[in-house]
Amino acid sequence: MCCDLKRRFLLLYATQKGQAKAIAEEIWQQAGAHGFEAEMHCISEMDKYNLETEKDPVVIVISTTGTGDPPDTARKFVKRIQDTTLPPDHFAHLQYGLLADWMRICIYEGLGDSEYTFFCNGGKTVDRRLQELGAQHFYDTGLADDCVGLELVVDPWIDGLWLALSEAFILQKEKESMSCNADTVSSSLSAAPPNMDQLNLSTEVRNLKLEDEGVKSSDVLSHKLVDIHLAASTRDTEPSLVHSVPPVSQSALNIPALPPDYIEVEFQDTHGENPHLSSLISEGTAFEVPVTRAVQLTREDAIKTALLLELDIADTVFDYQPGDAFCVICPNNVSEVEELLQILGLSEKGDYFICVKVKQGTKKKGAAIPQHIPARSTVKFILTWCLEIRAIPKKAFLRALVECTSDVGEKRRLQELCSRQGASDYTRFIRESNVCLLDLLHAFPSCKPSLNLLIEHLPKLQARSYSVSSSNLYQPGRLCFLFNIVEFPTCPARPVSRKGVCTGWLAELVAPLLHPSKNILDAKGGSPSTEKISIFARPNNTFHLPADPSVPFMMVGPGTGISPFIGFLQHRQKLREEHTDWEFGETWLFFGCRHQDRDYLFKDELRCFLENGTLTHLKVCFSRDSSTAEVASPKYVQEVVRLYAKEVARVLLQERGYFYVCGDKKHMADGVSDAVVDILSIEMKVDKLEAMKTLAMLREAKRYLQDVWS
Repeated sequence: MCCDLKRRFLLLYATQKGQAKAIAEEIWQQAGAHGFEAEMHCISEMDKYNLETEKDPVVIVISTTGTGDPPDTARKFVKRIQDTTLPPDHFAHLQYGLLADWMRICIYEGLGDSEYTFFCNGGKTVDRRLQELGAQHFYDTGLADDCVGLELVVDPWIDGLWLALSEAFILQKEKESMSCNADTVSSSLSAAPPNMDQLNLSTEVRNLKLEDEGVKSSDVLSHKLVDIHLAASTRDTEPSLVHSVPPVSQSALNIPALPPDYIEVEFQDTHGENPHLSSLISEGTAFEVPVTRAVQLTREDAIKTALLLELDIADTVFDYQPGDAFCVICPNNVSEVEELLQILGLSEKGDYFICVKVKQGTKKKGAAIPQHIPARSTVKFILTWCLEIRAIPKKAFLRALVECTSDVGEKRRLQELCSRQGASDYTRFIRESNVCLLDLLHAFPSCKPSLNLLIEHLPKLQARSYSVSSSNLYQPGRLCFLFNIVEFPTCPARPVSRKGVCTGWLAELVAPLLHPSKNILDAKGGSPSTEKISIFARPNNTFHLPADPSVPFMMVGPGTGISPFIGFLQHRQKLREEHTDWEFGETWLFFGCRHQDRDYLFKDELRCFLENGTLTHLKVCFSRDSSTAEVASPKYVQEVVRLYAKEVARVLLQERGYFYVCGDKKHMADGVSDAVVDILSIEMKVDKLEAMKTLAMLREAKRYLQDVWS
């Protein structure tokens, strides 16, 4: 009798906020249905596995955080493998596949963004080092990209993993000269692991037996039971969040495995105190500080509303440098929380204390209470401060919601949205439409999820990060920051408009303090405020002024991208006042906005900086103002930068100056970097490739610095 090969593989994950762990858990759950046994560990648990002696394939899921760093849980592992004394064949025995994702800086983990300079760099660092130590891929590396949608990379990568693992085990079997006859199996699995650029799913994947994954056959074939729903939906020429059209509406569906439930909620008495907000963070110390001033910098008819807030940090040990960022702990919208409580049938129990426990007998491996959920607090506290109720629902969450939906038509549509066949509908009607849980519950009114399901699937409510817009040297004991009030307009999938979670809350909080913009830097006083917010530090170790004040620098910051540069200029002005014998380099600012008379932020302050010599050159442009000149004026900062090509080249190449860019990545920062590449190419008389290498060297030397967002 042929002996069976134990198809075990080691599954490691390194996560910052939970996304990589969630992906690893999805792989672990699917493994059994494909005839594999996954041994899963956090990569930090090095006492539970040993790569030096590991003979089976290894699958690694790793996030990137900060400015391209591996997550905290991977630092010890990375330090170990970067030991320079390790021989080049240290991992020659190792076969591995790696999936990397990216944590969005300042907002939430999970999704890589290929437009960032350090896209998936944490995973790339591990991948590169393992290769240097002799390890070999049994499967192509996957890079998950938030710009195109996580599921567009992760789902196909997992689909192809099983075929690649099968191939790896066959090769391993042959190498070990086992007596089993693997020829028959090999003939059906001889194809190479799929290429991630053009992934062709195998017959094995396309014909997944969902019953083996824990999915009820009635769910898979429910389209046969909802003829009325299908007839109605197929009459629509266009699909929507709640309706589908052929071929999706007529397809047998491949839907994810039902995630095992693992949280148990026990209602208790109504006495006690909620945890302090400081317990919600792990990054350091939180400070509760009063808001002392609030100014609207834009005119009422501006397209976006920009607010400047001043915080009193005099009674704290909070310290910062110009260019740093900090985080604001913010709650979910009160009315949205109340609405969610009503839908959940918990309106009368919002102030009840609950105890959150791990459900006995759960099938979830390594089940634990999420770190962001207090062991004991009120229902309302958890929904207000702990869970991101605005998060875009993942497919696993949609799959779980299917079981909470009683209407057969609604159930079928939710199945479609989480299925492979409905991937484009998911992207279009959920991801791109920024649909959240409340939107889904309104669209599918028979869906009644439990509180424990929300705790299991909704991510942590993340603190929001903002750039400091002041100098502690110029304004001791004060911290200012600038933001636009984010607006989410109505759309077919979202019948109500919403403001950003944090910016909307801050705007409402400071409404009594607001007054029109004056000369902000010289304005004193303001109405006393009792409003306080909780903040904590998020130091930026690179986006700082040059250590040598004689070094020139250029700043590009349209719109609210000007925020850190106001702090730069305040700091420089104070240094000039205190050190009259110092030599100071020239300073440039490229600023742009839509209308000169509506959203020219810090107009009076910039004029003052220019007049007193703190700012040497101020170049501005206005994208929506019509030009009366014969030659049209530049509309965007990248166009203005090109007008000063020789000066840019001189500052960067001859005077070894610094170049800072802050603002929107996709629509501005990329254009600025393209302009700088063209300038370097022309002024250095080299081709574009050489110019790009020079820019890369400037980035490496921390002389071309970006603080950008998408």
